[in-house]
Amino acid sequence: MNEASPAADPAHADIGIVCALKLEIAPLLDRCDRVRKYTGGDFVFRGGLTGEDYDIRVVTVESGTGQERARRATQALIDAHSPSWVLSVGFSGALSPDLKIGDIVMANSIINTTGEELKVDVKMAADPERGWHVGRIVTAGELVRTVAAKQDLAQSTNSLAVDMESLAVARLCAQTKTRFLAVRVISDDLSEDLPPEVISVFGGTGSLRAGAIAGALWKRPGSAKDMWRLREQAVTASKRLASFLVSIIPTLAESAR
Repeated sequence: MNEASPAADPAHADIGIVCALKLEIAPLLDRCDRVRKYTGGDFVFRGGLTGEDYDIRVVTVESGTGQERARRATQALIDAHSPSWVLSVGFSGALSPDLKIGDIVMANSIINTTGEELKVDVKMAADPERGWHVGRIVTAGELVRTVAAKQDLAQSTNSLAVDMESLAVARLCAQTKTRFLAVRVISDDLSEDLPPEVISVFGGTGSLRAGAIAGALWKRPGSAKDMWRLREQAVTASKRLASFLVSIIPTLAESAR
C-alpha cells in the first residue's frame, strides 16, 4: 500500500464506505493506491484510489459499533466528501444455516427489531454457489451472540443476517437522497455461540480494550483460544469482503458517472 495524498478533487468521493472496524475494510485498502489517513471529529477516515486505472476515489470512515455512531459517521462522510454511493460494509452474523463464514449478503431490505423497514434497490442477483446472497438484514441494538438468539431473530424478522449499523446508514442516505447499498460478510455462523468475552473486549468505538482482554484471560484462560479463532474468522471474512467490493465498485462508480 502506497501512502500518499490522493491526486485530484479530494472533496468528492465516488464511493463512500461506512464500517465499524478497520479490520473489516483493511484488505480493501491494501488494494488501493495512494491511501491517506486523516481524522474528522470522532472518526478516522482513509481515502485512496482503486479501479483498473486507479481513477475511482474511495473514502472509508470507521464509525465504531452501534447505530448512533454509524449515523454520525455517515453524516460526516457525506458532509466532507459528497460520495456518489454510500455503502454500509462489515461483519455480520448468519441467521440462516445456509450461510457460511465468508459468504456475502447484500440487503434488499433492512429491518430493526421493532419492525421499521427500509427497502434497498439491489440490481445484483444472488449466486449461492459463489457465496453471494441477496435478502433482508436486521439491524440489532446489541451484539447477538448465541445460536438460540440468532434463531429467534431469524424467525421474528425473516432475515438472512444481523448487524448493528446498516439501518442507521440507510436511513440517513434516504434522507439525503444518496445512493446506498449494504454489503455484509458473514464472520460468525450458526454452528456455535460467540465467546461471552467478545462483548467486553470491544469498546463502543469498536477498538480492542486491553484491560478487558487481560480480565477475560484471568477469568477464563481458555478464552484466548476462542478469541484467536474468532479473529482468524474475521480476517478470512474481511478478505472475502474486499474481493467482492473490488468486483462491484467499478460498476457502481460508472453508474454514478
